Amino acid sequence: MQIIQANRLVQAIVLVHWLLTTWGGLITWLPSSYAWGNYTILALGVWAVAQRDSVDAILMFFTGLLLTILTDIIHISIYYPVIPSLTDTVRFSAGMVIFSLLLKPISCFLAYQMYRERGGEYAFNLGFLHVGQDRSAYQSIDTPEPPRPYPDVASKPGPPLPY
Repeated sequence: MQIIQANRLVQAIVLVHWLLTTWGGLITWLPSSYAWGNYTILALGVWAVAQRDSVDAILMFFTGLLLTILTDIIHISIYYPVIPSLTDTVRFSAGMVIFSLLLKPISCFLAYQMYRERGGEYAFNLGFLHVGQDRSAYQSIDTPEPPRPYPDVASKPGPPLPY
């Protein structure tokens, strides 16, 4: 039941961002890279809907949403029309692009929650920098250690010293 509700949430996120991206592209004040980037991420969202148990699909959708926040900021800051008399259509298009950008952090938060529900772990590793849960001290119960036929001689204390 939980997965079905989460799946509906992904569907709603994809639908809302598709609608806002489409409305944002009514007027060609943005380059085609804006549409390509956002529609590609929405395709990853459709993949996350289709594969309900896939951690990879929702992780890629989440990562893509994070990246499109950055690219949307760049697109808006470079290509926002600066002419004093904007038409209503241009203002509507720009408003939908900005509204989509404002909704993306909320969508990222919800996608991250779905990533955690699907079994994803918060782990970030760049070699020298590691953030996440350290599981090195835990022993798996699936593969127990085999019994040792002989005691460990290295950990045994030596004979007592003579007086």
